Amino acid sequence: MLQKREKVLFLRTFRGRTLRIVREHYLRPSVPCNSPLCPQPAACRNDGKLLTMDVTHYVIPDWKVVQDYLEILEFPELKGIIFMQTACQAVQHQRGWRQYNKLRSLLKDARRDCILFANEFQQHCYLLRERGESMEKWQTRSIYNAAVWYYHHCQDRMPIVMVTEDEEAIQQYGSETEGVFVISFKGILNVNKHRAQMEAFVRLQGASSKDSDLVSDILIHGMKARNRSIHGDVVVVELLPKDEWKGRTAALCENDNEDKASGESSSEPMPTGRVVGILQKNWRDYVVTFPAKEEVQSQGKNAQKILVTPWDYRIPKIRISTQQAEALQDFRVVVRIDSWESTSVYPNGHFVRVLGRIRDLEGEIATILVENSISVVPFSEAQMCEMPVNTPENPWKVSPEEERERKDLRRTHLVFSIDPKGCEDVDDTLSVRTLNNGNLELGVHIADVTHFVAPNSYIDIEARTRATTYYLADRRYDMLPSILSADLCSLLGGVDRYAVSVMWELDEITYEIKKVWYGRTIIRSAYQLFYEAAQELLDGNVSIIEDIPEFKDLDEKSRQAKLEELLWAIGKLTDIARHIRAKRDRCGALELEGVEIHVQLDEKKNIHDLISRQPLEVHEMVAECMILANHWVAKKIWESFPHQALLRQHPPPHQEFFSELRECAKAKGFSIDTRSNKTLADSLGNAKDPSDPVVNRLLRSMATQAMSNALYVSTGSCAEAEFYHYGLALDKYTHFTSPIRRYPDIVVHRLLTAAVSKDKMETEENLFSSKDLEELCRHINNRNRAAQHSQKQSTELFQCMYFKDRDPETEERCISDGVIYSIRTNGVLVFIPRFGIKGAAYLKNKDGLVLSCGPDSRSEWKPGSLQRFQNKITSTTTGGDSLTFHLFDHVTVRISVQTSRCHSDTIRLEIISNKPYMIPNTELSHQSPLLLKSELVKEVTKSVEEAQLAQEVKVNTIQEEYQEYCQTKGRSLYMLLEEIRDLALLDVSNDHGT
Repeated sequence: MLQKREKVLFLRTFRGRTLRIVREHYLRPSVPCNSPLCPQPAACRNDGKLLTMDVTHYVIPDWKVVQDYLEILEFPELKGIIFMQTACQAVQHQRGWRQYNKLRSLLKDARRDCILFANEFQQHCYLLRERGESMEKWQTRSIYNAAVWYYHHCQDRMPIVMVTEDEEAIQQYGSETEGVFVISFKGILNVNKHRAQMEAFVRLQGASSKDSDLVSDILIHGMKARNRSIHGDVVVVELLPKDEWKGRTAALCENDNEDKASGESSSEPMPTGRVVGILQKNWRDYVVTFPAKEEVQSQGKNAQKILVTPWDYRIPKIRISTQQAEALQDFRVVVRIDSWESTSVYPNGHFVRVLGRIRDLEGEIATILVENSISVVPFSEAQMCEMPVNTPENPWKVSPEEERERKDLRRTHLVFSIDPKGCEDVDDTLSVRTLNNGNLELGVHIADVTHFVAPNSYIDIEARTRATTYYLADRRYDMLPSILSADLCSLLGGVDRYAVSVMWELDEITYEIKKVWYGRTIIRSAYQLFYEAAQELLDGNVSIIEDIPEFKDLDEKSRQAKLEELLWAIGKLTDIARHIRAKRDRCGALELEGVEIHVQLDEKKNIHDLISRQPLEVHEMVAECMILANHWVAKKIWESFPHQALLRQHPPPHQEFFSELRECAKAKGFSIDTRSNKTLADSLGNAKDPSDPVVNRLLRSMATQAMSNALYVSTGSCAEAEFYHYGLALDKYTHFTSPIRRYPDIVVHRLLTAAVSKDKMETEENLFSSKDLEELCRHINNRNRAAQHSQKQSTELFQCMYFKDRDPETEERCISDGVIYSIRTNGVLVFIPRFGIKGAAYLKNKDGLVLSCGPDSRSEWKPGSLQRFQNKITSTTTGGDSLTFHLFDHVTVRISVQTSRCHSDTIRLEIISNKPYMIPNTELSHQSPLLLKSELVKEVTKSVEEAQLAQEVKVNTIQEEYQEYCQTKGRSLYMLLEEIRDLALLDVSNDHGT
């Protein structure tokens, strides 16, 4: 029986009118499947060509793959291809008749093993387009549904591989149906920085554990197999036969360009392949170092082709043409890649600019910024012209119009902030009060940045490009100009400010939420508290008010009244936060290991100290209030804009990533259940060793490493089930509370304003479409990764500078206690709680000697061998002495720095005793381990300043020398071209060296 359906089309005429056309659509119980495995060939009427039996699976390309890669699908080597009618029609309507006719010719060619399946006329394959669903999502969903039907129609005898470029479809459908695989045939090349010459991996999207032969990573072994692709390139990979598969090297390796792979043990063979195509190059600016003087001379006196070494180990050497190699050998230089010929071992590039001298602090910071593609140019004149004015002569004031439009909280609410000491960019404030009906009102008030940053203005475009404020170990680079970030948008104490507020009415006893209000407000923060002061007040130590400026110049009666009011507010907020946290804990919220560092600057903006945030209850109180606001705002914007809201997604981690965590915990007698966030949180809570608190800290750190990163997503690009935040145990979450330093929060503020605005049309015009928001989220996620990497690299830079000038043999600070947290074939990985450092400690050196400890527990190198077990490693000398290291053993470690001229310096760890290190100075032992980082940065900065003072006599010479290479700062294009001409004619080789 035929089933009648109606398809409604909306067509636009040349005059701009919209026509509604209704077409009858008839569905059939059977259509030709053209498969030799068809159980009912007569019913399907398979009269045309059939697919061959000589295949291991059928391939069904998604509509986008058919559009973009039709030339690849025409290869005669590809067999068993099923083109769905939905994909063919997408080609016809979006790519035109020329490409559609190519597709038709391919289907008609009897020599090609491909067929057309009319899925839109089959009763069980046809799907109606859902309300609000984009055409692209419906097409992908229809093709997947047809693929599942086809698999079952062939009685599950032939696996189906659906190839798509849609990442959301891969996540959604990848593990849904046994026998139907949803994958992408491309992946991103990820080079192992520790074995840059030998090991790289490609992670194919959609590869899942249900196929034992196809895991998530494919090994690319050796440079030849990479086929001139570079780290970060999007590549197409050919899987090699199983007998050619290789294993990942299990040994520790230093960051050497020449990998020493021979004789090292490998893990089990894993899928191995080779790169056969590069779909998208990831070429960018690279920081390089020129070879030393003797290396240049070895290439010939008149050599113009020079091989420069990139700062990033994962990038191959680059060949550039220059006669200035000798003059530039002491500088970090930026180059770009131009080409990579098929006959060449190295790519060709060109010189761009000089960053600074090697090992100079500013030069190394500039290197980190370039390597992470972070631009820190000053805000332009056009951008600054959009900024409001706030000067003593012309102070900023609340406008009468805004007073009419906003809810005024200045006289009704006790509003205050709690932030790190000296904080300038105060994003958030809190309030709590008792209502007339006895219930409580909790308020979170966030700086209204969107009032000052108009959509698509110059400053908005710049903030969108930066996406975030970049925090390095000793400095920060703001997303917004200081007139906003540190003044008019900062919710400072005692001044009127615009805010966007979320206020909840809570039950006075249970704290359950009765109702919620969102809107724009005017506030005046009564107190600008710092964390330590708030904690002291919470603990009942009222003497701290001497350090709170707002309490000064008050008479005793007023001071006591205000103090009691503030104490009640802080205590009540803490009670509410405990209730909120307990509720999330019951749902499986995770408490993971993390360290937050704040840099303290003096009046001249020089580094004075690096302060680690010690865990205080007020930290958790503020965090819980912010999480609550983010959660409720996420629900509100999703309800109002279900297909164009910006949310924060934290997907569940892959179970295989928890294997090391489970094994390590098992070594201490703990069982870690990773089936859900709730079981994981409970297991980590129980995995505590009373005699060694570092064990739980390390286990939580391993759990953090196993997690995937949280990402910003557009709700129009993924299913509602994927909104879940695994770490926080919330069904919907976003970022709303830090618009001064995060652009996603600005987007969310505009969404929330539009959701509660009376004038819907005007506010909704400024919102991103689902597709534009998806692209923006991709950009923001990329910038967030860059911010994380740059912060980590700058911290490592300061660690190395701190230890470099100290003699590891005699300096007490270079000897520390370490904990073994991972076993390798030739050494162990060690965590040093005192400095928060993780690194490798070798038990077998380059000469083949193994570590041994004498009667006094002091280590020495002797001939022998290593034997690795699951939770321990044993070193046996030829004399029969044996030494075993177990997971979580405490050892004494010597810290030194391994210097590198071309790359960043690295921390080197050496086990000097198999016994724990006892700190001789009792006072030092009671200090917080992370507080010592403050001394680290202080001393490094001091040494840098001393070095700068010592070289003041050379400043003029260095400036003249640097001007020959530095990026031009000319005011016009004419001056720029003139400087380029001068540089082209300039020969500096006679001015530097011999």
